[in-house]
Amino acid sequence: MKEGKVYLIGAGPGDPGLITLKGIECIKKADVVIYDYLANPELLGYAKGDAELIYVGKKGGDHTCTQPRINSLVIQKAKGGKIVARLKGGDPFMFGRGGEEAEEIASKGVSFEVVPGVTSAVSVPAYAGIPLTHRDITSSVAFITGHEDPAKGKPGIDWSKISTGVGSLVFLMGVRNLAQIVSSLIENGRDPGTPVALIRWGTLGKQNTLVGTLDTIVELAKERSFTPPAVTVVGEVVRLRDRLNWFESKPLFGRRVIVTRARNQASEFSKLLREYGAEPLEFPTIEIIPPDSFNALDKAVDGLERYDWLILTSVNGVRFFLKRLRSGGRDIRDLKGIKICTIGPRTAQEMERLGVEIDFVPDEYRAEAIVEGLVRRGIEGKKILLPRAEEAREILPQEIRKSGGDVDVVSAYKTVRPLKEKERVRRLLKERKIDVITFTSSSTVRNFTEIFDKAEFPSLIRGVTIGSIGPITAQTAKELGIETDIMPGEYTIPALTEAIADHFSH
Repeated sequence: MKEGKVYLIGAGPGDPGLITLKGIECIKKADVVIYDYLANPELLGYAKGDAELIYVGKKGGDHTCTQPRINSLVIQKAKGGKIVARLKGGDPFMFGRGGEEAEEIASKGVSFEVVPGVTSAVSVPAYAGIPLTHRDITSSVAFITGHEDPAKGKPGIDWSKISTGVGSLVFLMGVRNLAQIVSSLIENGRDPGTPVALIRWGTLGKQNTLVGTLDTIVELAKERSFTPPAVTVVGEVVRLRDRLNWFESKPLFGRRVIVTRARNQASEFSKLLREYGAEPLEFPTIEIIPPDSFNALDKAVDGLERYDWLILTSVNGVRFFLKRLRSGGRDIRDLKGIKICTIGPRTAQEMERLGVEIDFVPDEYRAEAIVEGLVRRGIEGKKILLPRAEEAREILPQEIRKSGGDVDVVSAYKTVRPLKEKERVRRLLKERKIDVITFTSSSTVRNFTEIFDKAEFPSLIRGVTIGSIGPITAQTAKELGIETDIMPGEYTIPALTEAIADHFSH
């Protein structure tokens, strides 16, 4: 049996972009991923398709799995010859009980490595516009657990020293003990007027920051029903937030945006939305899978020399076509002499990165514009191959045939409706906690409407801003009773993201 190994990985504070490169590499090669409540689930997307994913989260005293059980599980999987990625929020050695887990793993003779993470103690204040040290304010900072009850018999925290001996104090997970923390600081000499910031869900689009002073923060937290998880910062550096609050000033900060793209394509869109401060919620209404049969596509690939034009209308079409090309013992060299048309720049890029030159990309990224351009290039009598989705619109092949072209339409892939997350999205829509729904193709619109009850659907989306990638998608939405509020001039994901940001900026 091969020897197993454990990687204790810091998942960062929440923003999936803040995990380290080494952390991602370890997740990618793991056979088992054991993850906590504060580890962003998006990071599981880096795991292998056959990796075992095990949730062992702890949330406000509600333990899915006890610490001894977690230790036992990690060791059991590693001793079974598995590569284990133990994914922990923040940094594993910063109040993450990573030291305890490492001790237990080492005691059983299991090989392990620690992959440090970006701790929330530093990153969350930074996202709230609070530098923990500043040359003109303080050069000292202390990180303190907020879980310890200061009123217990023998506290592990020396309040008499930290209250006045350290400039900036950062308490992790201290909201439940906030009253005791505040009273201990004041009783030991800290000025009651010292600024305090509570930062909930830091580094995410739902980040919420509450600012007060030691003598007001407890009452403010009660009034606002401020709940964990949160980081507490005490010190004069909090005053800098008024000038340095960069994250919460982004145009889409606090906006929850539904991304309906297929799971394997959603991350690009989510990343762009996150750059504008939004909280993307991936709810794929389509899943891209192979067609029922590749026979027609394989036959076309076998007779590739017969074609004058190859038309590719999506990135998925490119990927599935090239995969079948290779399966048939061919490669891109067999495209020599065939003119290639793509519906837009993103599809073109997918081919160009392989060194394939594109002959025609229409100015408008839609089927009708392809036909107009091909007619100008003389397609009468030309043999055309169109590999595409199984259920795509018929307008493109119909117009090509009307213009004298001979087109073979073959299924390269098909789309189906996944139902994961349906109830969560329905609940958020009912609670008016969704700001934008985005549609990037006609199939995403159709599938989205079909997922929910027809009678309830109009009330669910009432007041929600609708973003469509282009006129064809917007037309499909209109036919289904959905009016588009945002549509970019260029029918691409980056342009749609920018249009959404512009809409809310104005």
